[in-house]
Amino acid sequence: MRGLESLREGWDEIEAIETQLLRAMSLQEGLAQWQRLQQAFEYQLQQTAEIFAPDRLQTLAELQDRLHRLAEWQRNHGEPVSLDPGAATPSA
Repeated sequence: MRGLESLREGWDEIEAIETQLLRAMSLQEGLAQWQRLQQAFEYQLQQTAEIFAPDRLQTLAELQDRLHRLAEWQRNHGEPVSLDPGAATPSA
């Protein structure tokens, strides 16, 4: 059991590193990562759709709300972020 205890002791450090890595991701990298996860787990998602559909729909609604608030903030505080890395953003 010492191995499991050691793992638990180091978990805070792992979570801190994970948080740093996620914050360092660009929007494009985050979307690409989400797409890879979606593709990897699509079969399982389809198989469990009936069980977890209400939770997934609630999570999607929360994500849409967060994206809406981000768009509002960008309209009020600065230029919007393009999802297309090749697109030029207008200058102020």
